[in-house]
Amino acid sequence: MSAPEFSYAPETLRQLAADVLDHARQLGASACETDVSEAFGQSVTVRKDEVETIEYNRDKGIGVTVYLGQRRGHASTSDFSRQALRATVEAALAIARYTAPDPCAGLPDEALLARDSLDLDLYHPWALPVEEAIAIARRCEQAAFAVSPLVNNSEGASVSVQQSQFVSANSLGFMGGFPTSRHYISCSVIAGENEAMQRDDWYTTGRDPGRLASPEAVGDYAARRALSRLSARRLSTRAVPVLFEAPLAAALIGNFVHAASGGALYRKSSFLQDSLGKAIFPSQVQISERPHLQGALASSPFDDDGVATHDREVVADGVLKGYFLSTYSARKLGMQTTGNAGGCHNLIVKSGHLDFRGLLREMGTGLLVTELLGQGVNYVTGDYSRGAAGYWVEGGEIRYPVQEITIAGNLKEMLAGIVAVGSDVLVRGSKQVGSILVERMTVAGN
Repeated sequence: MSAPEFSYAPETLRQLAADVLDHARQLGASACETDVSEAFGQSVTVRKDEVETIEYNRDKGIGVTVYLGQRRGHASTSDFSRQALRATVEAALAIARYTAPDPCAGLPDEALLARDSLDLDLYHPWALPVEEAIAIARRCEQAAFAVSPLVNNSEGASVSVQQSQFVSANSLGFMGGFPTSRHYISCSVIAGENEAMQRDDWYTTGRDPGRLASPEAVGDYAARRALSRLSARRLSTRAVPVLFEAPLAAALIGNFVHAASGGALYRKSSFLQDSLGKAIFPSQVQISERPHLQGALASSPFDDDGVATHDREVVADGVLKGYFLSTYSARKLGMQTTGNAGGCHNLIVKSGHLDFRGLLREMGTGLLVTELLGQGVNYVTGDYSRGAAGYWVEGGEIRYPVQEITIAGNLKEMLAGIVAVGSDVLVRGSKQVGSILVERMTVAGN
């Protein structure tokens, strides 16, 4: 079976973008930027060997932002007809006329726009007939059930195939775009009986289906995670080291990224206000941004503003060297964009020499966290409090599972208290990091 095709050729998307810019210029806009995109995909979920859902998606859209001096207006449409494009530009202009001037509004500096075309190997279509997707999901779930009779229920195994393409352009002459793909296989199962039940899940994701973990491996690991949580206990309140498993370590680094992002900074709602050039992490922590990695999940030659992306060091020897700024937020702060409109691009936290078991031994006695609940993060003060589940560790070995606990601390102290970053890197998104050991947090339970 050949790969599924997009509805529009890339040249058509480029022409649509050019038409929008022409309409905006003819109607009196002083500047304009537009995004034209389409996406399609298929998702299948099997539960207890029965097909539960089959979903198909096919979407397209055009977003138009126009400027009348420093007045900004935005409108969008899913209709690609010439009449609809003109009407959308007119709607954006009408909004701009009633918008107050914003001295920070406008297109990026022309010199910062991306001009080079880079092939970053981001598109790997997966020609997966629905029958084969169902078979893969069944193999995944069956592998989970085969681990133990105690794995007796399921929230489903899913297989998703997603492909998209886009073109971004503005009236300064920038035009760029490319196709991308992202696929995943996931499984969530339940182990135990009656009141003593636990659930857990696992998934694999990537641009290239050939690099996904096997469905059997995903199901097997999801089952073993659920089984390992049986007979979970609560803990009495104590202050101990906390080890964040790699997926949760990425979330912890995500908290840092949010606090170091322009929107939080210019609104003065970040505990990292005025922190450039200061030691935020211990000296062994190095964090770099590598937007041009081949095939990576967050690679791009330009950001959402069309600004060219570049390798940079965000944290060097624990010192914060750069924020995450878009064109707008940079102007609000009196700084220059870092090419991060739309988010960070492959943020890599340098691994230490310890693997996961080495981190457990380094911790000695403490808490391994494998699940976080709730959204208890105050970015103004840095106060951090989340529901959690995981495992109690003594003598560098996992002793028993724990649940119904809360971990609390302050993000500034947590980041400064990172003891080690593991080599067990798990790549699932824009942040690449191994498990992180934090020196001390409060664990509240009974």
